[in-house]
Amino acid sequence: MLPTTADIVIIGGGCMGVSAAYYLAARGAGQVVLLEREKFLGMGSTGRNAGGVRYQFSTEVNIRLSIFSLAVISHFEELCGISACYHPIGYLFLLQTPKEVEVFKANVELQRRVGVPWVRYLEPREIAQLVPLVNLDGVLGGTFCPRDGLADPNSVTQGFAKGARAHGAQIEMETTVTGIKTERGRVAAVVTNRGEIATRTVVNCAGPWAAQIGALAGVDIPILPVRRQFFTTDALPQIPREHTFVIEFATSLYFHPEGAGLLVGMSNPDEKPADTYAIDEDFHCKTLERAIYRLPLLENACVASQIAGLYEVTPDAHPILAQARALSGFYIAAGFSGHGFQHSPATGKVMSELILDGKATTIDISMLDLERFAEGRLVQEVNVV
Repeated sequence: MLPTTADIVIIGGGCMGVSAAYYLAARGAGQVVLLEREKFLGMGSTGRNAGGVRYQFSTEVNIRLSIFSLAVISHFEELCGISACYHPIGYLFLLQTPKEVEVFKANVELQRRVGVPWVRYLEPREIAQLVPLVNLDGVLGGTFCPRDGLADPNSVTQGFAKGARAHGAQIEMETTVTGIKTERGRVAAVVTNRGEIATRTVVNCAGPWAAQIGALAGVDIPILPVRRQFFTTDALPQIPREHTFVIEFATSLYFHPEGAGLLVGMSNPDEKPADTYAIDEDFHCKTLERAIYRLPLLENACVASQIAGLYEVTPDAHPILAQARALSGFYIAAGFSGHGFQHSPATGKVMSELILDGKATTIDISMLDLERFAEGRLVQEVNVV
């Protein structure tokens, strides 16, 4: 039964929502209620991503979010009783211009300074030894971190949900938020298709739909849904199962082992914001053409499946992790611009601190406030694809 009151209402049952529910409930935050409009958890962006986890970012805050999150993901079974299926196959970024080389060498220095000693810059001959099946025409260098890799979004989502319930959180499925009531500048209640919940604290974890939830509360959130698509192949026995995750930075082409085959994707620079999971067949063909260029043996593979998901994009490719100044009690944890799943553990942790203590102390997230966009304080992440 849907409760009529709650201390905290979380909107969105993807990896962010359940992580926030877990860390809040574990802190004894009172009655924590998570609302998900679908029949199952993780059916939005969480269930439609490539599963990558990495330390290789270009800003200190993102690197610190990765350090905390990957520590949790790599020991997830100890925390939640479910393995996150973490496979540290490494991320290799292929660089094709002197400017890219300059930027990524600076990124490596920052990553090492912040606490990622394993990352390194590679010359073309070293890349050829690492990925001998990849065509390296035009590649000037690359960066590689052996502890980057893959994890399973569904396992992480279910694990956090299990832990949240064990600590007393209530998770309500097939519950659509239709309104947010406010009184005297603060949250007062959440209205759903199943009834109303009086609360003074709402956490917006709605991902690509975070702006729609914000609009219900009169809060303008600059997050847009942008389609990204990828495909998987049938078996490719020539590819080792531990083959590194390869990204051609200039085009955003990427591929990594998936089952007995490969998962291959690329971002469409001409994609317009839209809420759609339809496959763009023309761009699929462009992706396939570029993928065969970089990995010629793909010419012999068959496409097994095609999947589209939604990035939740902000103007600076950083999330919003904050309370809206204009509405007390309205918190936002969304806008990860394609790297949300891997930062979900840290997000739940820092949001629990922000809500319960008034400030995040595990990681300084003060620069990720909502108001930075209107005030021109963007924190640009350049290492996104």
